[in-house]
Amino acid sequence: MMSDLLKLIAYPISFIMIGYGVMTILGGHITPGGGFQGGAMMASGAILCVLVYGLKDNPFNLSHGRMSLVESCGALFYILLGLIGLFAGGSFLYNSGTNIYGSVPASLAGLLNYPDALHAGIIPYLNIAIGVKVFIGLTTLVVLFYGVTKYAGDYIDDEEID
Repeated sequence: MMSDLLKLIAYPISFIMIGYGVMTILGGHITPGGGFQGGAMMASGAILCVLVYGLKDNPFNLSHGRMSLVESCGALFYILLGLIGLFAGGSFLYNSGTNIYGSVPASLAGLLNYPDALHAGIIPYLNIAIGVKVFIGLTTLVVLFYGVTKYAGDYIDDEEID
């Protein structure tokens, strides 16, 4: 059983960790880091809550259906960006926002161009898709390992997992 002090500070700290992860993802096209690093930072915030509160009392509702839906949306967004590059630019994950070779219609290039001074194109959107996928993927692994410990005989509270 975790102490009350740990339960009191774990939730705000997890939000700070998730915020740093979002900042790393959104700045990944101009700084070291990006989707994977930011997704891992976000997952560490959710994992902290899983370890402190358990699965039933977790402030984040980490149901299998919700995590599966969010992870699928991240993967579909990544594939969609790749297919737009394939059909509009001629190769999978062609950076349609920058339109280096001039093969993408101007309206589509303007839509996909990330609004910053460096003209990163679709790279920040790819970082977001990868970050969501890594965040949910790592959190799912820890939730599954946390649940499996019940069957290994190491788990103390039988009421924790259905």
